[in-house]
Amino acid sequence: MEMYIKGLGVVGCFGSGAGDLAACLEKGAPPLIAKVSASGPAYLAETSKLETFVPKKSLRRIDHFSQMAALAACLAVQDAGEPSSGAGLTGLIVCSGYGAAQSTFSFLDSVINDGDACASPTLFSNSVHNSAAGHISILLKMEGPCLTVSQFGMSVHSALLIARQWLHEGRADQVLFGAVDEYCNVLGYCRRRFFGEDDTGIMTPLSQERQSAIPGEGAAFFLLSKEKNEKSRYGAVVDVAMGRIEEKGMNLSGDAIYFLGADGHKSCDRLYKGVIPRGIEAACYSPLYGSLPAGPAFDMAIAALSIREGRLFASPESVKDQEGFRIIRGSNTAAPSLITCLKLEKEDEYGIITLADG
Repeated sequence: MEMYIKGLGVVGCFGSGAGDLAACLEKGAPPLIAKVSASGPAYLAETSKLETFVPKKSLRRIDHFSQMAALAACLAVQDAGEPSSGAGLTGLIVCSGYGAAQSTFSFLDSVINDGDACASPTLFSNSVHNSAAGHISILLKMEGPCLTVSQFGMSVHSALLIARQWLHEGRADQVLFGAVDEYCNVLGYCRRRFFGEDDTGIMTPLSQERQSAIPGEGAAFFLLSKEKNEKSRYGAVVDVAMGRIEEKGMNLSGDAIYFLGADGHKSCDRLYKGVIPRGIEAACYSPLYGSLPAGPAFDMAIAALSIREGRLFASPESVKDQEGFRIIRGSNTAAPSLITCLKLEKEDEYGIITLADG
């Protein structure tokens, strides 16, 4: 069953909204990298625009993780021209790989420093993975079913399959679906300990010579419907699949352009060369938003933008051609009828999201 994209909202290091993401793609260069204390470089998001949708006093107890998700959700609803409240039978599905990382570690610090009896209740309530979904449903006054999904690098694909099932079964007339992940200093510390120092600030996805992943954060939300109408200018999700490469062959079409989810982790990036059909054109945009489990949602957003604009965006210069396939360089290439977003994980897991011009 096809899922038509009625609205798109994104938040990341590039800014807020589809317009800021399109401007970053047009420029074709990575955004400025924020140096986060001693934890190394990171792509950070800013959420001040949320105050245009929600009174500032309502945000006092909402952490950065939930604010990113709420802003992307509000932008998606606004982009679709939907009312900001009384959403009726609109389901909500939020997915995340890391969850509210900063609030989680801050809550653990409060337990260590102040003991169980005096640990922060605000940090605790924000630390659970479903905190973002709870805040969004309250802020947008949503009355439909609500769910949070966490399956690390495959979270986006798993959640999309559930969204499709909800629409198919009639559990909701439409689904507000989104992915969000947050950076924190603990993640930066782990990156430095596992992979060593690398202050070049340049991501080189698909390269097997260096570990170049730079942590990122942000959110990407979509308002999905099974009904096509004049608001479905972003095309439709026509296929979602996930599994293990050795257990089930991937259905990769030779007619599609491939958006590769390679994000600078050598152990994962080396897998793409072995599964991509030879001779095809591909694109990779992770240097524009960073390395994070929610990355496939950003690739899906870029694919939706490409369909809306009727053309493809050039890959950043740091993404190099590989034997067997070519990286898209020009920004005026007409968008094909199919765009497949492919994510591979080091345990031989794969996730596929295919969009078509609806």
